[in-house]
Amino acid sequence: MKRRKFTSNVILGSTSLFFKSHFVDAKDEGIHNLYDQLKSNRYLGKVKIETTIADTEVFTEGPAVDQEGNVYFTNVRAEKILKWMPGEKRLIEFRIGSNEANGLRFRPDGHLLICEGGIGAITILNPVTGERKILVDRFNDKKIQSPNDLDIDSKGRIYFSSRSNQPDLEKENKRALYRLDPDGQITQLLSEPEIDMPNGVVISPDEKTLYLIEAHSGENFNRCILAFDLHSDGSISNRRTLIDFYPGRSGDGMCIDQEGNLYVAAGLHKTRGSSETLDTRPGIHVISPKGQLLAFRETPVDTITNCTFGGKHLKTLYISCGIYLLSIKTKIPGKSYYRL
Repeated sequence: MKRRKFTSNVILGSTSLFFKSHFVDAKDEGIHNLYDQLKSNRYLGKVKIETTIADTEVFTEGPAVDQEGNVYFTNVRAEKILKWMPGEKRLIEFRIGSNEANGLRFRPDGHLLICEGGIGAITILNPVTGERKILVDRFNDKKIQSPNDLDIDSKGRIYFSSRSNQPDLEKENKRALYRLDPDGQITQLLSEPEIDMPNGVVISPDEKTLYLIEAHSGENFNRCILAFDLHSDGSISNRRTLIDFYPGRSGDGMCIDQEGNLYVAAGLHKTRGSSETLDTRPGIHVISPKGQLLAFRETPVDTITNCTFGGKHLKTLYISCGIYLLSIKTKIPGKSYYRL
């Protein structure tokens, strides 16, 4: 769906939601105008380099923290899942041949959910035994496109985005947002042309809102965070735009704190041959449930991709960014489900 058409529909349907005087709407102001007025120290500490990835090809993604506080993240291009042990200051290769694994998420039982983009599947891995199982790789008898990111709710339902740059629609489904239930039933919640290029997925602490990043790099396509009402049966409704990054680079991945604020990895240091501008600064953007940009902390290199909470009291934000795994201390703890 082209951005211009979608924006028109949203304004007509939800004017009262977006034009309240107590917060700044980035669709009107332009996000590039908001940075200088922020009080970022109220939310974020300084950026710290945890470790550097030495692979020849590097595109880091998908940090997730286990019960011992170890940080797992992916190098998509090298097809690896890496494991950083903060206590020992040691980085190891946890899994080689990861099928272009992208987003990761630990279940409460300690098993690791993996978006394996190279084979178009959501898999589950026992980190202790190495046993791995495909949970889903098809919908309506066609392959799903590359899973990108995911989240889970308290009922064990998995919500994940699925997108490829050059899909084969004769063999694959369209770009989409899915829900996978514990009994194995898969439901397509949204698909093209309702959405363009779905990316990060997060559920609010009260499980009443689902957030989805739209991250299409093409001109006049959506680069924003969408919000939906999330119902007890896992369905969604009441689509609206929370914040708009256009014409800059949109968010990629995100996580959420216990007060419902989003921590979004977005922006670029340099243009990359797309229509994306540098209006969105590269770093972590803290965004309130009402769409207000609360804080920002710049990260050192391209490309910042994703983040999650970990550390003592869930007050350390771990960030995948270029050749680095970064961290930032936060004032507000992450949502309690990040603590397994």
